[in-house]
Amino acid sequence: MQRIGIAATAAAAALTLVQSPASTQPPTTAATGPASWTAPSCTRVTGDGSVTFTTDDGRTLAPTTGTLKATGYTHGLVALDTPGTLLATHNDALLRSTDAGCGWQRVATLGSASVRLAAAPGGRAFAWQKNGRYLARVDGTTVTPLKAPTARVSGLGTDRARPGHVRLAGSDGQLYDSVDGGATWRRVGTPAFGGTASVYGVAFDPADPDHAVAGGMAAGGAVTTDGGVTWRAARGLSADGGRANLFDAAVSPADPSVVYALGIDLVEAAPGSSSEGRHLYRSTDGGLTYAKAVDDSAAVKLTNGTLLAPSPVDAKVLHFAYGTYFQNYGTDLFRYDASTGRVTATHNAYDGVSAIAFNPARPEVMYLGVEEVRVD
Repeated sequence: MQRIGIAATAAAAALTLVQSPASTQPPTTAATGPASWTAPSCTRVTGDGSVTFTTDDGRTLAPTTGTLKATGYTHGLVALDTPGTLLATHNDALLRSTDAGCGWQRVATLGSASVRLAAAPGGRAFAWQKNGRYLARVDGTTVTPLKAPTARVSGLGTDRARPGHVRLAGSDGQLYDSVDGGATWRRVGTPAFGGTASVYGVAFDPADPDHAVAGGMAAGGAVTTDGGVTWRAARGLSADGGRANLFDAAVSPADPSVVYALGIDLVEAAPGSSSEGRHLYRSTDGGLTYAKAVDDSAAVKLTNGTLLAPSPVDAKVLHFAYGTYFQNYGTDLFRYDASTGRVTATHNAYDGVSAIAFNPARPEVMYLGVEEVRVD
């Protein structure tokens, strides 16, 4: 639904919407990541139009040579540890860039849509479908289909220290472990919530796959730090310890004790309540205890599928997005800063942003996987 007007909330005391121009310049700040990675050297992205980048939180976006002309979603987008290399998934296509996001080529057909990506060491990535069974390993331009150990995958994490180690979660929060790049799997630990709740998703700590956060229907959140051997129930998601839906979570790459989550306080959402109870939450103890950070409002619209992208260098900063094709509204890119409690926003004309990645050496370079929605 289109939003009308700008209204500040307690968590978003100041909101500024800025229309994004159609060009950008490479960043000039010093590199903070791998020296072999560089910023994009271009001001225009060559490709089908499904990926662009910004260096100023979305105030300006790099124009693209191609324009999306049919309904399409870019659900997967990752930067690899191979210098200058990124992967993206748009509909059923696997796209690859080897020049820090300036040029994109289609390198494979995946055979499934809505595929996400998780980067792994050695220039590898894993492709998976949330709440589906699609699973594959990507090495260079080679896609190797894998047999998932569960009918529905709710999350996947990789291990920076062990190239062949990957972990995924089933729809009940049960974790599975592989040490041979997904060729074989073994069941580990116990299901989140004891297997009694339907799980929306499981988010893995990018620095430690033993640390994971599960979100459940009416069950709130649960966290493990020992690879699923034990799970502890999260607190603070609902008034008076009541029920909550936790749709998604993201562990900060800058500080694993910081977790951002999206959910609904079902006590607030009860019949007769003036609020739908939808919030962004923040935890500073690894996902065990949460506090409300941003409320759903006319100014800061949250949906059950809001994309969460924590800054890779500042645990106080979260990027998230809201977009819609309705009445040609476009997309708001939001930036929440926990140090001030403020939310700022920029605006662009895309129908949505469904994936965000950051340049490993220049984190101010933010890559955006965009959407096009056509309604006849």
